Amino acid sequence: MATVFTMIIKGEIPAVFVWRDDKCVAFMSINPIRAGHVLVVPRREIDHWIDCPADLRDHLFGVAQEIARAVQQVWSPEKVGLMIAGLEVPHLHLHVLPIDGLGDLSFANAAAQADSEELEEAAASIRRALGERGAAGASE
Repeated sequence: MATVFTMIIKGEIPAVFVWRDDKCVAFMSINPIRAGHVLVVPRREIDHWIDCPADLRDHLFGVAQEIARAVQQVWSPEKVGLMIAGLEVPHLHLHVLPIDGLGDLSFANAAAQADSEELEEAAASIRRALGERGAAGASE
């Protein structure tokens, strides 16, 4: 059975994308912990990150790093956090989000539902920053 992320990747469920390439996609979280919360997801269905092949793992982290630089440019947080939890959806995904403290990584702070206009604005800012950096996978 396909995961919700596979359905998003196939276009069966809408999402606000900031990155697309042949190995992964990145889109705005619909339950953001903070503005600028992005999920980096491999196209291949892998449940647990420890089962991810090294070349794909390296690619995912490279994409996450590009997105993190864009997030840093847009929101100027103290740090850009990276988290792999994997309990909420059985499909490997990296959470990239601006943080100013450890509490900013708590799912207890996640919005029950994101405002679609805010997601679009955040995504446009990230895509613009990625474009300025010449990032190859920046999505339209």
